[in-house]
Amino acid sequence: MNEWLNRNKTPLIGIGVVLVACIVLTLVLGADSDPVRKTTSILRFSWTFAIPLVLAALVGVVGERSGVVNIGIEGQILASAFAGFFIAAGTGSIILGLLGGLVTGLVMGAFLAWLCVQLRMDQIIAGVVLNIVATGITSFYYVQGKSLPAAVPTWDIPLLSKIPIVGPVFFRGGPIALGTIVVVIALAFALFHTRWGLRTRAIGEYPTAADTAGINVNRMRFVNVMFAGLLAGAAGALLSMEQTSTFERGMSAGKGFLALAIMIFGAWFPGRAFFAALLFGLMSGVASQLQADKVVDIPQQFINLLPFVLTLIILSVAAGRVRPPAAEGIPFVKGEGS
Repeated sequence: MNEWLNRNKTPLIGIGVVLVACIVLTLVLGADSDPVRKTTSILRFSWTFAIPLVLAALVGVVGERSGVVNIGIEGQILASAFAGFFIAAGTGSIILGLLGGLVTGLVMGAFLAWLCVQLRMDQIIAGVVLNIVATGITSFYYVQGKSLPAAVPTWDIPLLSKIPIVGPVFFRGGPIALGTIVVVIALAFALFHTRWGLRTRAIGEYPTAADTAGINVNRMRFVNVMFAGLLAGAAGALLSMEQTSTFERGMSAGKGFLALAIMIFGAWFPGRAFFAALLFGLMSGVASQLQADKVVDIPQQFINLLPFVLTLIILSVAAGRVRPPAAEGIPFVKGEGS
């Protein structure tokens, strides 16, 4: 435990310092008129921004913990957003739309797994192919004038949603938003406290040893990458159905790539990826509030650019301080060392 803390204390301290700075600044902004209302508003904006990043980062965590690099998260999100929205618009069923988004993510995950695990294609190229295919298909088949038959319902979690500031932000929302917190907790537990998690980490670190112990490395990699696609599908359906109720070309807007930076900064831990994504959201939320309050006169284009600038800063800080799974990106061939 001490060794783990020593190896990872710098990213942890960085996350903590920036989070505290964002919260303090948020409270200062909120103290101007109605502190509770304004602070809640900023945090709600931040969490809304962070939800798809959390889900997408978890896709990367599962894939790379299994030894498969997933550059195609962006394409998975975009294709799922497209499928979810147009299935719901075409069938008149929100439920079918949400399921369509999830299944699309699953299919895209299976396609990536087939390229990387079965065909042993270069994993970076396979992810780029996935992104190009998703961008091309969604642009070609995009149709204007469609709308959802109804809004995705929002729910309140009893008692928890009544907590001041935090409750309305994290415990009031649609099914995907509420489910995201459950997924983070469940995956963090499963990855480090179950047989599946032990085997997943083994095939990502020492696949030859895992194979010797009787684990079917390629089959498990295939299944993990495929089912991780469900999380990308949820992120896509969230964007086009739960948060905006529309679909636009390229609406994933680089979130898949931001998620990879979050995954790295979170050192491939689900909980830390969650807080890193929330950090991105807080930075955007505070910047937007500063602009809305006319504290600073910043063009909206620069506000939109902030997460990408933050990505560069975070990656430069985290470089060399976190270690990826040893066998990530390396195809496994039974009988050969890895």
